[in-house]
Amino acid sequence: MNLDFSQIVPYIPFMLEGIWVTLQFVFVAIIFGFILGTVLALFKIGSIRPLRWFADAYTSIFRGTPLILQLMIIYFAIPQLTGYDIQPFLSAVLAFGLNSSAYVSEIIRAGIQAVDKGQTEAAQALGVPYRQMMIDVILPQALKNILPALMNEFITLTKESALVSTISYLDLMRRAQVVGADLYRNFEPLLFVGLLYWLMVMGLTILGKLVERRLRLSD
Repeated sequence: MNLDFSQIVPYIPFMLEGIWVTLQFVFVAIIFGFILGTVLALFKIGSIRPLRWFADAYTSIFRGTPLILQLMIIYFAIPQLTGYDIQPFLSAVLAFGLNSSAYVSEIIRAGIQAVDKGQTEAAQALGVPYRQMMIDVILPQALKNILPALMNEFITLTKESALVSTISYLDLMRRAQVVGADLYRNFEPLLFVGLLYWLMVMGLTILGKLVERRLRLSD
């Protein structure tokens, strides 16, 4: 086997910087996707029909088309249509956040509908307003039930973040490609970056289990 990892040693700091660069846009996209997904979930279970239609159509579009297509459209179409030179970071946050919100909305909707109807009836009997009931009673219980599914979505988002290398965003994958092109050796930097992705995913998995255990103990 013609493997020589010693050649990538000088490039390790450069590739390690990609961890922060990757997590930076992933965390922002996760927060954006979670907030928008929660709003869409509330639209889906609400009584206002146009909002339900909008949420269903939104979910259908973003779940029915490839994420890389959405990323390309945002990155290339916005400058063409508006003249605004959008940066790769903002393109990545928008594409991943909008895509994630479609999946998160379905997860949260299912979680809300899984909450015992008696909780809603009890809150209504006590005269609790709908908004306060959702925030204080329904959503906290739903989040406990859907936490594993949400963590799985966030882990998937972290792995799929490698797609931003296609728009020259200097994430982990892009840095591995740069090192490979510089050394004319691609296997070693790709293996090293693969290990970094695995460590990030394992970290998120452990974090999710700790949060889930804490929520279970708080019951």
